[in-house]
Amino acid sequence: MRTLVTGGAGFIGSNLVDSLIVRGDQVTVIDDFSTGRQANLEAALGTGSGITVHHLDVSDAPAVMTIFESARPEVVFHLAARIDVRRSVSDPAGDAKVNVLGTIAVLEAARACGCRRVVNVSSGGALYGEAEDLPTPEHYPVRPLAPYGQGKSAAEGYCELYTRLHGLSTISLRPGNVYGPRQDAEGEGGVVAIFCGHLMAGRMPTVYGDGRQTRDWVEVSDVVRANLLAAGSELTGPVNIGHGQETSVLQLLDALRDVSDRPMPEPQFAPERPGEVRRSCVDVSHARRELGWVPEIDLRDGLRTILARL
Repeated sequence: MRTLVTGGAGFIGSNLVDSLIVRGDQVTVIDDFSTGRQANLEAALGTGSGITVHHLDVSDAPAVMTIFESARPEVVFHLAARIDVRRSVSDPAGDAKVNVLGTIAVLEAARACGCRRVVNVSSGGALYGEAEDLPTPEHYPVRPLAPYGQGKSAAEGYCELYTRLHGLSTISLRPGNVYGPRQDAEGEGGVVAIFCGHLMAGRMPTVYGDGRQTRDWVEVSDVVRANLLAAGSELTGPVNIGHGQETSVLQLLDALRDVSDRPMPEPQFAPERPGEVRRSCVDVSHARRELGWVPEIDLRDGLRTILARL
């Protein structure tokens, strides 16, 4: 199958590319390498599968169209995005340029080139904001607390518009907090990667707020599997991907202590950061019912995998 992955050099995207190569797909990657890394694609490039990589900003619509016209993908996995919530607060226009206009560029190119299916990777907790209903189902009102979540909501809306207006088959996955191999402990890295890096270096971790804020952590291989199932289905609209369980930041530190023989220093506390939700947990019953997807990797097992590779 001819597949195209935007953000394919990133943490989730590169893990997805590996799975596509294994199943024999002809893969095209678009990435601006602002947070993605060439090293993440070394395994795929070393297979001799003929993967094609384009260094490109996804919001450059004419260039995106040119690549689509050449690659003629049957399925597109759209993961290219700015992912830093704090950066979205300080630069909402820049966030929207990539996350909204970039999505429109991808959808328009997919429509024009006769693509069969677009799998859009959106966000779970960033869309629902401070939800009163936990675990939160897909039909809960979207109330983001930061431009990042607002942009992801707009991107989902455009996916659904292209389905209604043009008949383009789209689906938007809403993952919880994704963690796993290749997640960057620097820059825009998630807290799991950051804490694992601190553990290995013996450094004191920083906890923003009181540490009782919760997240729904989901391992990257489970997210990759959800993408593949979504690509093969006809389901449209948003679909939550997570564990359906709340885990606090302090509980995450405890889990790291449980799975490592290295001592984790007690954390230092800093003021909570604007735009971040207090509690986040997604209801995954829709994914189980409609995609046949359930999470398979327990948090502690996922942490062991990360630490074994550091």
